[in-house]
Amino acid sequence: MPISLKIDFISDVSCPWCVIGLSGLEQALARLEDLVAADIAFQPFELNPDMPPEGQNIGEHVAQKYGASLEQSTAARANIRARAADVDFTIATGADSRIYNTFAAHRLLHWAGLMGKQRALKRALFEAYFTHGQNIADYDVLVAVVRSSGLDGDAARDVLDAGAFADDVRAAEGHWHHEGITAVPAVVINDRYLISGGQPAAAFEKALRGIAAEMAAAAAPTAP
Repeated sequence: MPISLKIDFISDVSCPWCVIGLSGLEQALARLEDLVAADIAFQPFELNPDMPPEGQNIGEHVAQKYGASLEQSTAARANIRARAADVDFTIATGADSRIYNTFAAHRLLHWAGLMGKQRALKRALFEAYFTHGQNIADYDVLVAVVRSSGLDGDAARDVLDAGAFADDVRAAEGHWHHEGITAVPAVVINDRYLISGGQPAAAFEKALRGIAAEMAAAAAPTAP
């Protein structure tokens, strides 16, 4: 019988390494379906919580936040695009792209989680932002993304307009900060094991096999 794993995937919608990491994790779980059974809960993390609604040019933002030159920023984006392509995801961000506030998107992800529909919405949000360059702080854009993922757009509009789940998202963000999560993606298994970064499938597979073996050994009866 497969070993049950609880997986918290802590990430931001505007984090390219989170796209890559999620794909690696999903591929690893597919390879291990006879060994482990896992539920993924998507947890909120804002890379830029103070970002205004209109966003900021990506090159300007990276230079301001990390001190990266135009050449460094361009090279980093090329590397990210290549890594994403390896997992069949298209990242089309360029020098004219913008970083946006993601708090409203996290509120919708919390709402989707109450219905067990987080993964479809998470994937749709990643595609809207990274592939199509859409403003994921804009409510009209978010409602359209919700509909594209198979969820109720009118209900999503109500969530957005009412400011629903803001306290829940803030509480979850506070919890993970308190647990020491300062960068994403961060994958927490059974509230105990941490896998950091946008790892390839092989790295996730190795880690999950080790965790499963440790859990199986702990559950095995001891000799009298």
